[in-house]
Amino acid sequence: MNFISPCLIISICLLFTSNISPQENSFYIRLNQVGFLPDDMKSGVILSEEEIPLNEFAVIDQIINRKVYAGEIRKSDNNYSKFNNCYYFDFTKLNDTGKFIITVGNESSFPFIIGEDVYNSVVDSLMLFFRIQRCGPTHPLMHKKCHLSDVSTIISSALDTSYSSVDVTGGWHDAGDYIKFFSTSALTTYMLLFAYEFDKEKFGFDNDNNNVPDILEEAKVGLDWLLRCNISDTLFVVQVQDLQDHAVGWRLPENDSLQFGRPAFTGLSKNLVGIYSAVLSLASRIWNEKFLSDEFANRCLTSAIQKYSIHQNINDIDNIHTAFYNDKNYYGKLALGAIELYNATGIKNYLKDAVIYGDSAKQDFWWSWGDVNSLAHYKLSKVITRFGDYIKSNINYFNAKKDSSVFNEGVNYTWGTTTSLLGSALQAILYKALTGSKQFDSLIILQRDYILGRNPWGLSFINGIGEEYPEHIHSQIAFFKNGNLPGALSAGGAPVSIINKYEITRSDSSFSCFNSQAVEYFDDWNDYITNEATIFGNATALFVYGYFSNRK
Repeated sequence: MNFISPCLIISICLLFTSNISPQENSFYIRLNQVGFLPDDMKSGVILSEEEIPLNEFAVIDQIINRKVYAGEIRKSDNNYSKFNNCYYFDFTKLNDTGKFIITVGNESSFPFIIGEDVYNSVVDSLMLFFRIQRCGPTHPLMHKKCHLSDVSTIISSALDTSYSSVDVTGGWHDAGDYIKFFSTSALTTYMLLFAYEFDKEKFGFDNDNNNVPDILEEAKVGLDWLLRCNISDTLFVVQVQDLQDHAVGWRLPENDSLQFGRPAFTGLSKNLVGIYSAVLSLASRIWNEKFLSDEFANRCLTSAIQKYSIHQNINDIDNIHTAFYNDKNYYGKLALGAIELYNATGIKNYLKDAVIYGDSAKQDFWWSWGDVNSLAHYKLSKVITRFGDYIKSNINYFNAKKDSSVFNEGVNYTWGTTTSLLGSALQAILYKALTGSKQFDSLIILQRDYILGRNPWGLSFINGIGEEYPEHIHSQIAFFKNGNLPGALSAGGAPVSIINKYEITRSDSSFSCFNSQAVEYFDDWNDYITNEATIFGNATALFVYGYFSNRK
């Protein structure tokens, strides 16, 4: 989100795959900076303006300083921007564990690891981001308790105006600013619960040793806030704070001069009821099974049932006050609510509704906060297998798209590209879980690798992960912490057609030589289009990288 910087920041980032400046390199090696599982497909890309007079690459074991694999460099049928000569290399057959680099002539890559647990640290870092985003008395990380007066002003168009104040402390700040949204908080909470249910071994880790899986501990932050936002049988608080948050300059949340001037906005609609019912229904099952907590489980389920019971008599779509997260339709989220209620209660009418809304949702050929139909289709396919066909249609689209570019992106660039790329991988993972098919493994791995360095800028888009990552993420907390924002997934490159619609004063152009006429990325404090992190983006990343983790 856009806010005004009090000073001009000059930031110069070192680049790439070697310690040489980009102007001095003859070509650039791009690959996953973290590493690979032993049996993974392993590949990289080389960017060059001129033809490379070489035809071989080597993999060097850094521990013994010896070549352990060599292979052929192959010319790509595609190019990127001014780099008219692009090449692929593949070292899938290397399954030795250890720490390695790629060399091509005199150029070398960043080091990477091949190992069974190489992604555990990525997942742990992604989890930390949620703690940093915490608001209220929720034991946040890297800042103090904040916004303890949320809220004293209610702005509502509803007939019931009896609320002059309400307790909606807690939850998460959505992104780099301090606004809280019901829709993305609910979806993020659902994703945390969904991941735990999907694989309790991979997502059941307890790094703080308090006998509660970290992911459920974080989900509880979201659940508590959503329950507070349910202020009556016919009303949600759908947003806390508005765009005035962006007008007062950079500050830590505990120093927010607007802490007593954060209005709450209310609303109710089918899309919000759908995701709310889904979250609370799934939570009721998990808390009942994991913690034997009948009281909290019953509270969640009762609230989900009540809200879903009025879905026929409310608006289809609720317009968020700031217009940041307005859904296009309600079918997918209402289908998700209905199928989760069926899973929690066994009542057939919920399944009937889920089928109707699931079919109405159809394929969305995308992934974002407003396009999560595959979650409902995945849950429905557990009962009625044909719903898996909707997911496969999405994946066929992503898979065809990936073959049309050098970096094998499964989706078009957008505002929030990294989230959508990982969302295409997530859907392929769900399809694989349903069918056991490995048909789309390359799609999954290539999107995973893109985020971690196999991209035009040679950058890992997760703060603190890999050798080169964004150091000036658009975050007020990061601004005061020397760019440190552990686990934050930067939004990544975006279309110039979107970027040019907004006036952003940037002081950093370190990666501009890798921008194209169509797509740009800037590691700049002020860039809220390409360099901001969000809670839903991180929840998507958590699922994908958690899938590749090994907690045995």
